[in-house]
Amino acid sequence: MKNKGVFITGTDTGIGKTVATLALGTLLQERGIDVGVMKPVQCAGDDAQFLKESLHLKDSLKRMNPYYAPEPLSPHLAFARQKRSININSIKKAYQKLASGHDLMLVEGAGGLMVPLKRDYLVADLIKDLNLDVVIVAPLGLGAINHTLLTIRQTEEMGLNIVGVLFNQTKKEKGGIPEATNPDVIRKYGKVKILGSIPYLKNIQPEAIRKICKPKMDIHYLMPNTALRRNRVQRFVDGDKKYLWHPFTQMQDWLDEEPLVIDQARGAYLRDTRGNYYLDGVSSLWVNVHGHGHKLIDRAVKSQVNRLSHSTLLGLSNAPAIELAEQLVAIAPKGLSKVFYSDNGSTSVEIAIKMAYQYWQNTGRKQKKDIVHLANSYHGDTLGSVSIGGIDLFHKVYRNLIFKTISLDFPDCYRAPQGESYPDHAFKFIKKFERMLKDKHKTIAAFVVEPIVQGAAGMIMWPRGVLKKMRDLCKKYEVIFIVDEVATGFGRTGKMFACEHEDVSPDILCLAKSITGGYLPLAATLTTKKIFDGFCFDYKNQKTFFHGHTYTGNPLCCASGLANLKVFKKEKVLKKLQPKIKFLEARLKDFYDLPQAGDVRQRGFMVGIELVKDRDTKEPYPWEEETGARVCREARRKGVILRPLGNVIVLMPPLSITFKELEKLLDVTYWAIGKVTGTNG
Repeated sequence: MKNKGVFITGTDTGIGKTVATLALGTLLQERGIDVGVMKPVQCAGDDAQFLKESLHLKDSLKRMNPYYAPEPLSPHLAFARQKRSININSIKKAYQKLASGHDLMLVEGAGGLMVPLKRDYLVADLIKDLNLDVVIVAPLGLGAINHTLLTIRQTEEMGLNIVGVLFNQTKKEKGGIPEATNPDVIRKYGKVKILGSIPYLKNIQPEAIRKICKPKMDIHYLMPNTALRRNRVQRFVDGDKKYLWHPFTQMQDWLDEEPLVIDQARGAYLRDTRGNYYLDGVSSLWVNVHGHGHKLIDRAVKSQVNRLSHSTLLGLSNAPAIELAEQLVAIAPKGLSKVFYSDNGSTSVEIAIKMAYQYWQNTGRKQKKDIVHLANSYHGDTLGSVSIGGIDLFHKVYRNLIFKTISLDFPDCYRAPQGESYPDHAFKFIKKFERMLKDKHKTIAAFVVEPIVQGAAGMIMWPRGVLKKMRDLCKKYEVIFIVDEVATGFGRTGKMFACEHEDVSPDILCLAKSITGGYLPLAATLTTKKIFDGFCFDYKNQKTFFHGHTYTGNPLCCASGLANLKVFKKEKVLKKLQPKIKFLEARLKDFYDLPQAGDVRQRGFMVGIELVKDRDTKEPYPWEEETGARVCREARRKGVILRPLGNVIVLMPPLSITFKELEKLLDVTYWAIGKVTGTNG
């Protein structure tokens, strides 16, 4: 299998990484593996040339070593003195070119793991960007235990996978107790595989390595497509089918197929246990914002682990929860000033419903009990949120378990009756809504909506002005206006919150999904001070909000949330997003060239492509044909992960996706739709 690779790093400089690379390369070649070698950054010496000649490689030296500086210094300093800058993208391109021609790549680093290549960019960051596993080269003598265990720990904390440790004896000297015992100590305390040791070599040539090193080294774990790798994949496949029950999944069908098991992720890509890469076209179910493995969020979570992983918010508080609440209030629509934490979108909405209901009970207007929602809405899967859900496929089986609500039909403008058009058809709802409020507002506690984009309903987009009208009517008739921005929040529509498109400030705002950048489960229900004050009474009155979760305000989640907001600000995410939105808008027009693309809907980075059997009549594909699911399966074969909503193909990539990756997402989606509907070519 092509494009496998390992990165050779060391516990220190001068540890003999080049000798280790040569030894591994020689023994792998002897096993019939086509090995490629790269030394991305080299400061003095002729290591790359030596490896090229010794391993008889035909690759160009410039590609094997794209960055060379003549002084033996740390790369960030050596290249600064040359008035040159290391371009990471050029290293990636060189690596990809080399990898495409070999079974296995050995990439040798400069210095150790934490050596800076440029400002704010370490050797470890390059390993992550190249998606490589790590071999650590270590000494055998005194000091080996400390240096090696520190390197192992740092490698793991950086989220890198360690293949094993390879010892190298760089000096000719008689070994003692440390040399004899250190490997076993490091194996035991570092919990890593020991690949063996390279004895001191007077003659560093492949012939000597084959003769002297072969008996002392185990390269089994580096071999592409070894039985060990195959067994690991099969173990996960079998374990999934034996133990897991997947959400929103018909398990009888699932058990008939081989599951895709994701093992690692970086940027906009996921990697499975077989080493295949997939573009994450749905942000891992609408949550990932800045790409997988963003170093700022990684560091924030790891740093918080070292201080405090969890402490209850019942009777106590914690710093990250306080700081995140302050920042959420600062960026939220005006008027929202209190934050109640939970752990997912369903609970954030359920909390909002309970708050609204109890607010009126606490303040003496006990007749206001009814909750109003849209007929085609989706707000989650707890029984409270199911009560205000209107998608029968998900909710009808639970109808006898839930409380009664008032359901309002809201138009899908694509399927407006003949003679009616967008946006007039949508505004008919507003008139009906006002008539209902006029008649029943005295008994209505709250109105709950997903603003501007109804996600699970099939990416239904509202015309401008509908949200504002809803808000104004709720204020006029004293109905608490609850906005569910679980899916639309944190940049998905092009602004931080969808409410901003119409300058709307709700009474209660529900947030989850992208609140932590796609790292950890956290939700927040934001309210006005007026609603908060409706719960501030003497203890004896028993008007406390009796609701909470064990992990409410978890410090790790909140630290991740804080880092997420920091990335938004530091990297100017929303500003950089606007050209991508325009590019997406322009390219989506091409989908109308596909006869079965009935409607293409977009708001920011939220896209729904509705497939129909007949565009003129808008006849849908029968559910049992699984048209949307088949499109997603075809896309997966081309290295793109999508997930349908029935016959609607959803595109919702991370906001950090590059133009090139966005183009791939669109090209593969277009191809997959054509393949399934029979319109390719």
